[in-house]
Amino acid sequence: MYVPHTYDEVMDWKVAGWELPSNICCMIREENLTTKKVKEYVYQKEYAAEKKVAQLMDKEGIEFTVCTPNQIHFVSQLNIEDYEEDDIEEEDD
Repeated sequence: MYVPHTYDEVMDWKVAGWELPSNICCMIREENLTTKKVKEYVYQKEYAAEKKVAQLMDKEGIEFTVCTPNQIHFVSQLNIEDYEEDDIEEEDD
């Protein structure tokens, strides 16, 4: 009775098929790069979310993801080279 699904089908359904409730305009997830602690903020008003994004842009040592009903944006102060170096170190371990 179980219908097997491909990896791509699952990724499209679970990752690309995100859905926010109609009363939520934006969700922001902040990660502290030192402690790895994550904070999540949920907004119903666009102006409040924009204000939070402006605050996070000035904050050092974090990365954050902004999710709206139509888009997901990842913002980091690190360069792509920093991520590539992390990947190389992990592979060497």
